[in-house]
Amino acid sequence: MYSQKDIEDIVRKAICAIEFKQEPATLYEPLEYMMAIGGKRLRPRLCLTTYSLFKDNIDNNIIMPSLALELFHSFTLMHDDIMDNAELRRGKPAIHAKWGENSAILCGDALSILSLKFLEGYKGPEFRRLVELFSDMAVLVMEGQQYDMDFEDMPVVTMDDYLKMIGLKTAALIACAAKMGAIIGGAGEQVCDALYQFGWELGLAFQITDDYLDTFGDPQIFGKKVGGDIENNKKTWLLVECQKLVSGDDRLRLEALLAQTDDMPGKVAAMQALYKKHDVDSRAIEAISKYYDSSLAALDGLGLDEDRLASLTEFARGLVYRKY
Repeated sequence: MYSQKDIEDIVRKAICAIEFKQEPATLYEPLEYMMAIGGKRLRPRLCLTTYSLFKDNIDNNIIMPSLALELFHSFTLMHDDIMDNAELRRGKPAIHAKWGENSAILCGDALSILSLKFLEGYKGPEFRRLVELFSDMAVLVMEGQQYDMDFEDMPVVTMDDYLKMIGLKTAALIACAAKMGAIIGGAGEQVCDALYQFGWELGLAFQITDDYLDTFGDPQIFGKKVGGDIENNKKTWLLVECQKLVSGDDRLRLEALLAQTDDMPGKVAAMQALYKKHDVDSRAIEAISKYYDSSLAALDGLGLDEDRLASLTEFARGLVYRKY
């Protein structure tokens, strides 16, 4: 049975072993840079974790598809950073900040195609099923990203709409990772579907945690500037919840802060104070716990081995209750 430490080591070594073409260097050097700057690698780790619920032989037949998830995720990050005007990624210059927007767009496109090449590394009877799962996920992620951009032009977003957006943009890929490992591991359809639901609920908890840390995290640990979402008026769980709660003078204060285009440190501090005044920070923590608990509830009654299931629970807890 593989521990989370074993799986982390396998993923790290596999990513380090990825070899991109050398020419043109202006295309492949940014790809190497993106893959080398680290991250949680949660999607390939989750894929290997769910696979190891059923199998004890982690080899290229599962490693390659798991890396496809990481390459696809990295592609979305490259483009997200452009759309969000984010200058840092994991504490280092984002691709568009270092090589320019045109290069970042092209490099992201290259990673999206290369992710399919890595998916082809799976050799087995479930290949068509994996391709369908992967392509369906890719469409959902694009839909989520479009909703995210649409929200930028909307003064108010409902919580239901926000949860739909992060489900598509974030949870779909995590759910795909969980189900992919189960499919390759030979799990039955009911178990695969339950693990997909597990991943979806976990993805919601993960994104709300990310929203929380962007506002209240430690930048030295979080790896990017705290308050970026506030500066860009990004629709996060915290902002959506705050808009739902405030009234009177505080609503006017919130509207003024959203209209503010100067003194960004002051804007961030004022928004943090407004969130705390209305307990938005504590409500976010409650929401994170709710979706985390829902993710574990999806696994009830499946008859999974308790020792192996403990590794999956350890992964989930480390993902949600993190500081970065």
